[in-house]
Amino acid sequence: MSHPIHDSRYSWLRLLITLAIAAVANVGMWAVIVVMPAVETQFGAGRAEASMPYTLAMIGFALGNMWLGQLVDRLGVTKALIGASILSAISYLLATLAPNIALLSVAHLLLGLGTSIGFGPLIADISHWFMRRRGIAVALVASGNYLSGAIWPTMLSGILARDGWQQVYLTLAVLTLVVVIPLSLLLRRQVPVEAHTTAAATAKINARSVGISPRALQYILGLAGIGCCVAMSMPQVHIVSYCVGLGYGPAVGAEMLSLMLLGGVVSRIVSGLVADRLGGVHTLLIGSILQCIALFLFLPYDGMVSLYVVSMLFGLAQGGIVPSYALVVREYMPPQEAGARVGFVMMMTILGMALGGWMSGWIYDVTGNYQLAFVNGILWNGLNIAIIVMLLKRSRPRRQEALV
Repeated sequence: MSHPIHDSRYSWLRLLITLAIAAVANVGMWAVIVVMPAVETQFGAGRAEASMPYTLAMIGFALGNMWLGQLVDRLGVTKALIGASILSAISYLLATLAPNIALLSVAHLLLGLGTSIGFGPLIADISHWFMRRRGIAVALVASGNYLSGAIWPTMLSGILARDGWQQVYLTLAVLTLVVVIPLSLLLRRQVPVEAHTTAAATAKINARSVGISPRALQYILGLAGIGCCVAMSMPQVHIVSYCVGLGYGPAVGAEMLSLMLLGGVVSRIVSGLVADRLGGVHTLLIGSILQCIALFLFLPYDGMVSLYVVSMLFGLAQGGIVPSYALVVREYMPPQEAGARVGFVMMMTILGMALGGWMSGWIYDVTGNYQLAFVNGILWNGLNIAIIVMLLKRSRPRRQEALV
């Protein structure tokens, strides 16, 4: 049984505001990629050293999903957004003042923490305001991350070429403050207590059906998240290097990566619609199986045209996986803990991406090619599928209950 606030006109308005915030708040993780060549030149750094700011930003992004998720549970999303925006703005400023790569990397660790408010915490918050359309709502907010990546690198490139990377960061500091903080004030309305009570009762029934405590289920989903994202990272992180090794050049690899991200946006939206009909667990299983099939296709097909096709198919397969974890959390765990629980699982998926990117590179260094790296991804994907199948076998919540 739903509450009148669910799927209401205000819910959809809140979704639009949240998506606008996500498109700006997430820019930090893309900006560092845009300015990396300029940073490398300024500091006379090697490629690995110049990549450290990005690595530290992703670590901060992972940790922030959990920590800021907990903050949202305690203080509400508006206060968390204001605090994170200020942290991001200060981090941009500190980055422009950094005299060396080490301090620049520290600034990006803080930037990753601030930027993370635009992903897991916002996903958790919007999940409270929908019942029948929760899947598509979560998917759209999660797409804000990809949307940010599609919009800002192109818009920032002109400033970068004309005024340098420091001006890019100063611009983003101002943009974050003047856009995110005013919009966050529009999200001060709280979920009615009755709506939380109903959702909590349903989650308790679903959790009892699996016979696993919320904490244990959180860790199990975290392990599944690592498995799926180690697999996901192989093509996403290494497709450019893979194309260079095959003789196609970095530009072709970059186009394939863009196809993956475009397919990912489409996949997130379609998966959200599917989840509204089937629930989070089934949608997660479908996405994981499709991703595994797409990974298999990389093994026999390495021609340029076929790689374009497989890259698009991979994006269409994997985009809906990560948002589905948030839906599973909401189906089986207390709503008052949504920020912390969703944040933890999001953190584990991000760490899976980082681990998988490193593992694939290590396997390439040892073997001299990416074939075993793809096989490694398939095996980790199998772990994820096994966990989701186990959850499905233990529990089959009724459709209406699963979405309350």
